[in-house]
Parts: sequence; structure tokens; C-alpha cells
Amino acid sequence: MEHTYKYAWIIPFLPFPVTMLIGFGLLLIPAATKNIRRMWAFPSILMLSIAMVFSANLSIQQINGNFIYQYLWSWTVNNDFSLEFGHLIDPLTSIMSILITTVGIMVLIYSDNYMSHDQGYLRFFAYMSFFNTSMLGLVTSSNLIQIYIFWELVGMCSYLLIGFWFTRPIAASACQKAFVTNRIGDFGLLLGILGLYWITGSLEFRDLFEIVNNLVHNNGVDSLFATLCASFLFVGAVAKSAQFPLHIWLPDAMEGPTPISALIHAATMVAAGIFLVARLLPLFIVIPYIMNLISLIGVITVLLGATLALAQRDIKRSLAYSTMSQLGYIMLALGIGSYRAALFHLITHAYSKALLFLGSGSIIHSMEPIVGYSPDKSQNMVLMGGLTKYVPITRITFLLGTLSLCGIPPLACFWSKDEILNDSWLYSPIFAIIASFTTGLTAFYMFRMYLLTFDGHLRIHFQNYSTTKNSSFYSISLWGKEAPKAVNRNLLLSTLSTTNKNNKVSFFSKDTYQIDDNVKNGIRYFSTYFKNKYTYTYPHESDNTMLFPLLGLVLFTFFVGSIGIHFDPGVIDIDFDLLSKWLTPSTNFFHPNSNDSSDWYDFLKNAVFSVSIALLGLFIASILYGSVYSSLQNLDLVNSFVKKGPKRILLDQVKNVIYNWSYNRGYIDIFYTKIFTVGIRRLAELIPFFDRHIIDGITNGVGVACFFIGEGIKYMGGGRISSYLFLYLSYVSIFLLIFLFFIL
Repeated sequence: MEHTYKYAWIIPFLPFPVTMLIGFGLLLIPAATKNIRRMWAFPSILMLSIAMVFSANLSIQQINGNFIYQYLWSWTVNNDFSLEFGHLIDPLTSIMSILITTVGIMVLIYSDNYMSHDQGYLRFFAYMSFFNTSMLGLVTSSNLIQIYIFWELVGMCSYLLIGFWFTRPIAASACQKAFVTNRIGDFGLLLGILGLYWITGSLEFRDLFEIVNNLVHNNGVDSLFATLCASFLFVGAVAKSAQFPLHIWLPDAMEGPTPISALIHAATMVAAGIFLVARLLPLFIVIPYIMNLISLIGVITVLLGATLALAQRDIKRSLAYSTMSQLGYIMLALGIGSYRAALFHLITHAYSKALLFLGSGSIIHSMEPIVGYSPDKSQNMVLMGGLTKYVPITRITFLLGTLSLCGIPPLACFWSKDEILNDSWLYSPIFAIIASFTTGLTAFYMFRMYLLTFDGHLRIHFQNYSTTKNSSFYSISLWGKEAPKAVNRNLLLSTLSTTNKNNKVSFFSKDTYQIDDNVKNGIRYFSTYFKNKYTYTYPHESDNTMLFPLLGLVLFTFFVGSIGIHFDPGVIDIDFDLLSKWLTPSTNFFHPNSNDSSDWYDFLKNAVFSVSIALLGLFIASILYGSVYSSLQNLDLVNSFVKKGPKRILLDQVKNVIYNWSYNRGYIDIFYTKIFTVGIRRLAELIPFFDRHIIDGITNGVGVACFFIGEGIKYMGGGRISSYLFLYLSYVSIFLLIFLFFIL
């Protein structure tokens, strides 16, 4: 068994050869490499599958053996300085490894079809394999400097993948925004690492935790400096996991391909920040101020992410804010010391969110041929609706992922989120109230998303059914299937009619855009037109290679919650709590303040409360966005609550404030733009002006003044030495008098 642990270092490097082979192939034999490009998906999936099997084997051994293994070898030794690299295998590493590999395999299978007609197919799989390598290297790292190396590689891969379609200005801007925002966190992380090395003289986790613990308890280190170093470490996690106030990069990261969004939000980029806080929790837990800061940032992010998701029209951006909110739950759990609940929710949320993102990709894939290959249209939920009969499998999987994220039993996120809520009540009632209220908001915006996408009728109509020979689709889709080459583009472009002159989307209605009667005729026309050539119509269900990962993730969404179910035998004998057995060595070493509730009655009482709030959110969303109330003008139920008059005016004002706050991202991006972007540019413009007119002006002024003084003195000379001596003695006398005056 020790032999197996010793060679666990190969786990992160298993996907790496695929990146190298694709890279060398594109450089040396590009034509041959591109001709067999679809074959490269197989080695990518195969190598990551081997890593998954290896990770699962290590996890089984850990569950049975309950111990932590660390293997190190020296890299640099110089006098008092020694730097060792290696790998650390503990429950946290095992959990993250299995999470990364399982989600990564599903995403790679999905991507094979999703990216099949994209010209950057090979580049995509090269980036993906390197992304998985970097993340696996991060979670198996044995010290802070090794974590920092892979931390930067993860950031680099995310930059490349978010800007994958870099020819789009908006995608190029999004990857730059993610890069710059994460540089703030990375700089803070580097400062924290250097500060801790100065305090402890070590970068190894076990030594670091023991030394800091002893120094803090014996007052051997300045508490302010230790708190500052720990805060810098936490800044790195804040940026990576999109916590407030460094969350602004996450929604714009949706400009990358949808499989990348699934991987970033489920198991890689944002999970890296959570992993860092979980890994350093023994360090943070001896500094109470840091734990308070973590919980405070977590609860702010929980509420902010939920409110910003309420009125979003882009399906991926709405899911991005949902990820932000759910990561806030995990950060809140870590801040209150609930280590087990945090990791539990990290697992359940990862599979549910991967399911939702891949489901959104299937939806986008079905909408693209209708609205055109534009993210502004294909991802806009206002243009969707009525997709249930066209994409039934995607609809069922998306519904299950939605209900899981809402916390509806017996799906996965119910068990973990309910545990976080229980622990938050024991820590702070205020935090618990905010977290519980956000549960209702989560149910509202998630079910709103589902209803806007699948309920009612398709909210677009077609015009100009005449075909022309010169007008056709671009044959290479950016996201999926090859579009029919003979279809008139004007035939498929949608036009929108709205009751709102400003073309805005109502906060309370999905049908501001009116439904045209030609929808069914248009779809029937396409079905007839392609009857002899194509087996699908528009919108259409995705291929099996895209549906298989969805069905696989549904199984995880159903059953992964069972690993954390635990009740004391008595009233009922249920003990599936594999997670606690898994975490035993970590909890013994880290000593987190996890407050596990194992009483059946208390569990039911708390579960009824949280589920009731979630059901209330679902009910309100179904009323405001259901097909019964499909028009803003026909919201009789809402109108009946408040009669016309001052109360109705107040309701409209509140509604507009909430909508504008959510749709404009809480005005945070605008604030950053005006304060930082515009401010820095103006400062950059001011500095050259100061340099040119002040610094250079003083220098040039002295030269000009000397020139004119010299010219003036030149004409004062008469050639008589006695006059010069008289002036000289006069000046000396004046200076002596002034000098004596100040002395006396």
C-alpha cells in the first residue's frame, strides 16, 4: 500500500502527455494531426480515466486505513534553506482528485461532440488536458510554493480557455478581466506565503501548522502580522473562488465554450480557492479574526450572488451567479469551522452545477440554428420557451439539477446545504437568517430559469421563407453541429416584438416578447424542408455523446448525497456516512469545529424549515413566470394583492429597484470601471503632464533663467576693477549683516 502511495505523483501528470503530443503534432506535422483530430479525444478521456481509477483506489485505501501519507524529495538545498517537492495524500486530496477526474471525464466526452465542428478542436483538448493536469497538481501539492506554481498554471489555463474564441472582442476582454482580477489575488497569495516563511522558516503544511499554532499560543509572533499574512492568503482564495469583492470576472468568463464553463464552475478554477481555504484551515482556525472574515465574506457572497441572478437574461450568466452564491455557502461553512459540511456541499454542488452547465450547452446547441450563432441570442432565455417537446431529455436532466440546487430532497444538494444551515444557526443567527433567506432566492431564480427556458411557447417567430442561392449558413458552428448549407440565413433569423418601447425585459414576466402565430408553421416548414436530408428539426435534441454525460451526472446528482447521510441508531438506523469515515484523519489533524447534527428529530425540524422556504421560492417563480401568467398585462393575481394607488406605485418602485440592481450586477462593475479603470487612466494621463510641464518645466526654467541673468549681467560690466571690488564688498557686507541679524 505504501508503494501505491509513493507513486501517486503520477496522477496529475497522466493527462499531460496528451497536451504535449497535440502541441508537437501541430508544430511538426500539422496536416496529419488535423486529419485525425477526432481521435485525440480518446487519449484525453483515457488518461483522465486512469487518473480517476488511481484516485479512487487511493480513496478506498484511505477509508479503510484512515491515515495521511506524504512523500517528499529535495529539490534545492542551500545552507539553511531547503525546498522539497512531493505529494500529500489525505482525504481532502482524494475528494478533490475524484471530483476533478469524474467531472473532467464527463466534460471531455461532452466536448467531443460539442466542439466537433470548431476549428480550434485540437487546441481545445490540449488546453483541457493541461487544465486538468494543473488542477490535479494543485490538490496533490505538499507545500505552499508548489501550490503557488500550479495555482498560476490553473490561472493561465483559465485565461486561455475563457478567451478561446479570442477573435471576439468580448471574449478577449473577458479573459483579460479574469486575468487582471486574479492577479490581485495571486499577489496577495504570494505576499502571504513570503510572510509565513519569514515567521516559520518552513513551507510544508504540517510544519507550518504546528509552528504557527505554537507561536500564536505562546505569543511568539506579533498577532497583527500573523493576521495580515493569513489575510493575504485568503485574498488569493477570494479572487480564485469569485468571492465578493473580486467576483466580477466570473460572469464574463461565460464567453468561453460551455464545457469550459462547466469545468471551471464545478471542479477546477473556482474550486481551487475553496481547496486553498480548506487546506489552510488549521492555520486560519488559530486566528479568530480570519475565521470571522471568511464567514463574513461567505455570507455576503451568498446573498449578493443570489440577488444578482434574479433578473439575468443570459442562461450561463445566471448559472455563474448561482455558482458564486453556492461557493459563498461553502466559504461560510469553512468560516464557521464546519469543515465536513463545506466539503460535502463542494461535492454535491460540483455535480449538480456541471449537470446544469452541460444542460445549458445542450439548450444553446438547440437554439443556435434558429437565432444565429451569437451568444447574445442563443444564450438569451427571453428568446427561448416551450423547449420541453423539442429537448425532453435535456429538460428532465436540467429540472433535476435545478431541484437539487434548490435544496429539494432527496437530491444531493439538499443534504449538504441543510447541514450548512444547521451549523450556521449554531454559529450566528444573523448569518443563518441570511443563508436561509437566500435558499428561497435560489429556488426562485433557478426555477425562473427553468420556466423561461422550457415552459410556455417558443418566443420567436420566423420571416422571409423565400430561399436564395447566395445566402447560407457558415458551415462551421462555434458550438456544435454543422448547420445545413442550403438554408437561407434570413429564413432562420428571428425578430422580436415587444410591448416595451425601451425593449427591456420585465422582472416579473417571461413574455414581454410576444409569441407569434407563425412559430409552429415555421418549425413545421423546417421539418418538411429537411425531411429527406436531415433527421432533426429545430430546435432539436442533442446527440447521444452529449446526452450521455448528462445522464451520468444525473446519477451523481441523485446518489452522491448519500455519502453524507448519518443518523444515530434508535428511531431509525441509517448510517451511510461514508464522508465522515473518509474525513477521519483530516478531522483528527485539523480539529475543525464541525457541528454535525445526527438527531433524527432535529434533522426533520430543520429540513422542514429549509425545504419550506425553497418551496415558497418555487411557488412564487411558478406564479410570476408560469404559462398561466404569461404576460405582464395579465398578472391579475399580482394586481389583486395591491390596488391602484400609492401602494401600487410603491410596489412598482420596489420592483424596478430590484430589477435594476440585479440586471446591472449591483452596479459593482460600473463602480469599478469609474473608480479604477477610468481613475487609473486619468492618473496615467496626469503623470505625463506633470512630468512634461512640472519636472521638465523646472529644469528648463532654471536654464532659461540662468541664460537671461547672464545676459543681463553681461551689460553691467564697465571694465573698472575698483567698481567690481566695491560691488563685491557691498554684497559681502549685506550678507554679513543678514547673517548677524539672524544669529543675534
